[in-house]
Amino acid sequence: MNNSKTTNRRWTREESFIVFNLYCKIPFKDSSKTHPDVCSIAKLIGRTPSAVNMKVGNFGSFDPELRKRGIVGLGNTSALDKEVWDEFHNNWETCVAESEKLIKERMLDNSISSEQTEYITQEGKEKMVMTKVRENQQFFRQAVLSAYDNKCCVTGIEIRPLLLAGHIKPWSQSTGSEKLDPQNGLCLNALHDKAFDRGFITITTDYEIKVSDQIAQSANPATQAMLLRYKNQRINLPSRFLPRKYFLQWHQDNIFLNN
Repeated sequence: MNNSKTTNRRWTREESFIVFNLYCKIPFKDSSKTHPDVCSIAKLIGRTPSAVNMKVGNFGSFDPELRKRGIVGLGNTSALDKEVWDEFHNNWETCVAESEKLIKERMLDNSISSEQTEYITQEGKEKMVMTKVRENQQFFRQAVLSAYDNKCCVTGIEIRPLLLAGHIKPWSQSTGSEKLDPQNGLCLNALHDKAFDRGFITITTDYEIKVSDQIAQSANPATQAMLLRYKNQRINLPSRFLPRKYFLQWHQDNIFLNN
């Protein structure tokens, strides 16, 4: 690879889409030119790890939550960087699908034509749809968990296999873009994810935990220890993708068991 050529050539929209996908999937503080995912994406698009890491820093410059925490990205952003940022935030469904497709295409052997990879039968088409759904769900999980630094926002548990990226407004009732919007997600351990889904707890628009009256009157020590102790506490806020207040209010109005 000729590093001078890869450094000097202009970034394309496709390359920027791929790196923004990466930006969403790894904690911003962990990004570096030696991060294995940064190195993998660099190899995929024919850029140096340093160039990819700098592009991640460029995207961080637009992130309001990073700025609130005194974390600033790099200052050499381009108009294309802002366009890609806005495209994703305005249409997560389309942009996530496109970026995942671009990554997948780059990983395929160049000798495999697009015609050869298309599904012909109905069964094949169904498999293709299910694959896309799984890929999109995986993107959502990685984006949400990385935003919370792989810690439950209620308890602080950091055992990754126990963590879930739960939707605030349920998948079944969300629009296509809402399904994949990381601001429609919370990083929760399995118990609190289920309690949130069933309406036994909710998060207010001030990011405080509320417990349903159906739980609040329990004298059971386990219930007290695992649920009631967190009543009125503030969740651990993410470094990026702060939960959108619209989604939190929707959960309070439609899911929370408040009597």
